[in-house]
Amino acid sequence: MRIVLSLLCILWSMTIFAAPKADLLPYWQDQLATDQRQINHHQWQQLLDKYLVVQPQQTLFRYGDVTTADKQQLSNYINQLSDLDPRQYNRNVQFSYWVNLYNALTVQLIINNYPITSITKLGGFFSFGPWDQPMVTINNKTLSLNDIEHRILRPIWRDPRIHYAVNCASLGCPDLLPQVFDSQQLNHQLDAAASRFINSPKGVRTNSTQTTLSSIYDWYSADFGNQQALLQHINHYRVHKKITAKNIKFDYNWLLNRKL
Repeated sequence: MRIVLSLLCILWSMTIFAAPKADLLPYWQDQLATDQRQINHHQWQQLLDKYLVVQPQQTLFRYGDVTTADKQQLSNYINQLSDLDPRQYNRNVQFSYWVNLYNALTVQLIINNYPITSITKLGGFFSFGPWDQPMVTINNKTLSLNDIEHRILRPIWRDPRIHYAVNCASLGCPDLLPQVFDSQQLNHQLDAAASRFINSPKGVRTNSTQTTLSSIYDWYSADFGNQQALLQHINHYRVHKKITAKNIKFDYNWLLNRKL
């Protein structure tokens, strides 16, 4: 029995994280391109204002300090979004809808299971994290976090900056930003998110012999392109020393982005 368990643990560790492919759920690709209605994300903004701690190179969340009333406000916000049909809005409003919903659901998940040291502790025994768990029902369709990121956001928008927008509650992840995503300034927000991550040590670290990149660039190489395209993308936002293809390795920190 011990041998079997040991082998299972080895196999699990070998496949500890495999990024899902972008695989469109066609139901969600419709839009009303000329519709100018907006969605109110004020409740989510209030919670970010209250509990997000912005540091020079990292944002942290005070999960343990969230009050009962604010937990209810977060639930109300998620319920408000789940009562809408995002297909009835234009693409920019849809993008803000899905990203803000994803981030709010992730924060709610951590709060409901706090204290934990890593989001990867959630999920089943042979599951690395909770990303395939049913999280929200919209239009009578139940969605997981993986559905939102890999079957809606990535295949519809095909923009690698999506990876700087969704937050997995980990220190290695691009920051949970202090401002909700706003349909009227998305391009600016996405560029700012990319720049913040790429110019932080968790995005890019260099020394005289080696360049360490976030594992995001390895996991989602299909979105960032070949090595030449990836380096061009990174150097576009890099304000420090530009990086080259010499001695690149990848790293990621799964510890929770919590403020004690």
